[in-house]
Amino acid sequence: MKILILGAGQVGSTVAENLVSENNDITVVDLDAKLLKQLQDRLDIRTVAGNAAHPSVLQRAGAEDTDLMLALTRNDETNLVASKFASDLFNVPTCIARMRSSDYVEFGGDDDALARFGVDQSICPEQLVTHQLSQLFDYPGALRVLDFADGRVQLVVVRAVDGGQLVGKALKHIRDDLPDDVDCRVCAIYRKEQLVIPDGDTVVLDADEVFFLAPRRHVALVLREMRKSEQPVRRVMIAGGGNIGYRLARALETRFAVKIIESRPERCQWLAEQVSGALVLQGEATNEELLEDENVDEMDMFCALTNDDEDNIMSCLLAKKLGAKRVVALVNRGSYVDLLEGDRIDVVVSPHLTTISEILAYIRHGDVVEVHSLRRGAAEAMEIVVHGDRKTSKVVGRRLEQIAMPAGCHISAIVRGETVQMAHHDLVVEDGDHLIIFVAKKRLIREVEKLIQPSFGFF
Repeated sequence: MKILILGAGQVGSTVAENLVSENNDITVVDLDAKLLKQLQDRLDIRTVAGNAAHPSVLQRAGAEDTDLMLALTRNDETNLVASKFASDLFNVPTCIARMRSSDYVEFGGDDDALARFGVDQSICPEQLVTHQLSQLFDYPGALRVLDFADGRVQLVVVRAVDGGQLVGKALKHIRDDLPDDVDCRVCAIYRKEQLVIPDGDTVVLDADEVFFLAPRRHVALVLREMRKSEQPVRRVMIAGGGNIGYRLARALETRFAVKIIESRPERCQWLAEQVSGALVLQGEATNEELLEDENVDEMDMFCALTNDDEDNIMSCLLAKKLGAKRVVALVNRGSYVDLLEGDRIDVVVSPHLTTISEILAYIRHGDVVEVHSLRRGAAEAMEIVVHGDRKTSKVVGRRLEQIAMPAGCHISAIVRGETVQMAHHDLVVEDGDHLIIFVAKKRLIREVEKLIQPSFGFF
């Protein structure tokens, strides 16, 4: 696929790095020629220096035969103008634009305002991260919670801890402590950074990173299998009152006691006016005296959400040392994520990896509904609709045990209408089913796509 990326900042460069590894033809446009040179030295891509909102620059970048344009600059207006030109002048089939201001997305409803600019899909990294963070408050102890089938099914990543009912036992015993109507599927286990493809005899060990899929209503029960029951969140401290900190505070202010620490006086005043249900404090989150004075040791969750990775890491380490029960750091550098998470920092959230998941659904072949990138892009989970019949499809009309999935890949659940069914060997796939598939190794995605797609005769 030929992909044009506008913006070589942290978001654009991370997206380019992930997509070029899949043999896509990537061109990146940015005003900063030095930044483009650094990117080109690392990746096999083409770069064009210039203003992405200028038609002549888009033409030099090859917009006329581009399959997908990703407008990911930090300026909303640049992204909108570029999308308008790409759609109207160069007939680019799909334009996805990054929007930092919620006004563009929310005004008029149903993306009407954006559709006027030729934007097929908008992405707001700040909103995506806020949603990801909000999910963690519903399930204390989870590292990540991902939605499928409009939220009816969730993939949860959790670190197993001694005290969980299943820890030290084989997976075939997972149903022993659960009610008869509760079902789940363990998709993968990462043990000391090594992938373990689980079967019924796999024993869950302390510190294992477990990926399981379950209907939303059953997630809390399954979590107890992996770690002892967590105390519900009541008190939250947010370090950083920028876009993400503000959005999260707004989402939490009616449910929890929220404190926000922000260094800029004028931003503090604005936050106090906008988030009436939170206490706003001026200061630095790395100030030990301030954290002690504000009783950080009583906080159930401490979230460091500033624009500075190092400040976020240090404030989380300090808050944990002072007694905060659980700490979450926003980290932009992807290489930091795996190094930090699960040690003294409980959860590390990467805006760029979250953004990539939103884009992948447009890259994948087939009727793809949802894609989530996992383990810094090493694995994926996708929701895909199957079509055809036994003659035109390799999966429709067959029991799951008859489907030759690549090693390390498996169908974890089937969503049929309003019904969610966890994968069992005798379950038969029907036309129109939504399959939720876990792909342990990214290089196997093309094989999975070929298997799922109906043959030519279907069309």
